[in-house]
Amino acid sequence: MQVLSKSSKQTKKVSKIFAKELIKTKPGKGAFVVALQGNLGAGKTTFTQGFLRGLGVKSKITSPTFVILKSYILNYKPYNRAYHLDAYRIKLMKEIIDLNWKEMISNPKNIILIEWPERISKIIPKNSIKIKFEYGKKETERTLQIK
Repeated sequence: MQVLSKSSKQTKKVSKIFAKELIKTKPGKGAFVVALQGNLGAGKTTFTQGFLRGLGVKSKITSPTFVILKSYILNYKPYNRAYHLDAYRIKLMKEIIDLNWKEMISNPKNIILIEWPERISKIIPKNSIKIKFEYGKKETERTLQIK
């Protein structure tokens, strides 16, 4: 599926809808993983902000570039925790493993949104949802390819 977003506001709206559809699904054997690919400024964090707002997160949502991982408590069953991971600064896979990756990824009540997934592709489940962000023709436009 491909979506053309004409603004940050529209990207957030699309991601809220996506989040609300997600919570209607039955959890699988492990965490629900969304891999967000795109250049700097392409809309990955903006998408995550709307997505987490759609799941009821009220706190400020910023990119975890410097802290690598942020955790949010969810009040939507069957999911009870969302993780926002930014792999941009990851140099060794061990850095992710040391963040309790195995526990996070194996819990079907978790949602994990990953920016820069290509840096840790070896440990991302094959069945994850992949969203590729590309710049549109206009400065505020973004194309989201969802697979």
